[in-house]
Amino acid sequence: MFRRMTMADLAQIVGINKQAISQFENCKNSPEPMTLRRIADALRFPYSFFVEADPPSTVGNTYFRALYSSKKKDLAAQQVKAKYLAKIHSVLSLKVKFKPLNLPDFGGDKIITIEEVAMRTRQHWDLGDAPIPNMVALLERNGIIVGEFATESREIDAFYQYYEEDDYPTYCVILGTDKRSFYRRQFNCAHELGHILLHERYSDLNEIDKDEFREREDEANAFAAAFLLPAQAFGNDVAAYPNRLGHYVELKKKWNVSIMAMIMRAYALGCLSANQYSYLMRQMSTRGYRQTEPLDDSIEYKHPCALKQSINLLLSKGNMSGEDIMRFFAENKFSVSANVIEELLSLDEGTLSQPSKVENRIIEFPSVHN
Repeated sequence: MFRRMTMADLAQIVGINKQAISQFENCKNSPEPMTLRRIADALRFPYSFFVEADPPSTVGNTYFRALYSSKKKDLAAQQVKAKYLAKIHSVLSLKVKFKPLNLPDFGGDKIITIEEVAMRTRQHWDLGDAPIPNMVALLERNGIIVGEFATESREIDAFYQYYEEDDYPTYCVILGTDKRSFYRRQFNCAHELGHILLHERYSDLNEIDKDEFREREDEANAFAAAFLLPAQAFGNDVAAYPNRLGHYVELKKKWNVSIMAMIMRAYALGCLSANQYSYLMRQMSTRGYRQTEPLDDSIEYKHPCALKQSINLLLSKGNMSGEDIMRFFAENKFSVSANVIEELLSLDEGTLSQPSKVENRIIEFPSVHN
């Protein structure tokens, strides 16, 4: 699944039939050692990966916005990558102290609105009603794992996955690398935070229909807008020129949110009439702003850094080489190839292939002349 292969693909490379692969996967049979070696080579994973025992774990819901339009193979690959990212975090946390998970608890409350959830999350994180300069850093600062890697599908822009190992919960937000806009990424992060706070972790999303799934997506969008653009502070800013497109261009500099999202939020707050909203939407289309907005390239794209920094910390301050780090992963039952970790953490190729720092123990004797 990580390599986006079907059973038929793998069987053909290994030289066995698809039914044999199915039996291996379903624990109805075990491959011979040489067959397992060919499987490991085909998938570019260490042999030891296939013989180590996994700790008890649960993969909860994975919220893909393109759940119904993406290929199952693409979705499965991203789910596995998110799971591996959580496992990387779990192993590194034995060496590095990460920020603890810090989510507001609404469990004992009566039914509250999305606006209230957004406001109380801001209060819990001491954000006041100010603009948020970096959503990626905000999520990491509150214990949410954020990853960034190519999703290999134009439909998969960002997603969230819940993962639990040894009863320890982790929330992973995965960001694609294809659509590089700081403002789009801001909204994507807030959208996935909405899923984390609003929706259950374990229900099978395949059992709900498209309408119910769309409703959850709309709720996550509504949370993102309310969280990024608090009603009173943003509403006061919009009130000066609510029907002028140029005003939203200026507000974009302050609120770090796209013009499109601000117009939709202004309409939801009642700052725009239906006619004014339609007029602004036509203006957006006429000027080509639906594809590329003004200022889109004015702010540097923000990247997740917590996991990447932890590796660099071990290399620079932890007296560990790349080889040492990979051995540490193997000792903690996660024997993957260095290139897997490098891909998932956006590390330079070869970062974790460095040899161990072994002192030179060869004693050189002086030359003897006859």
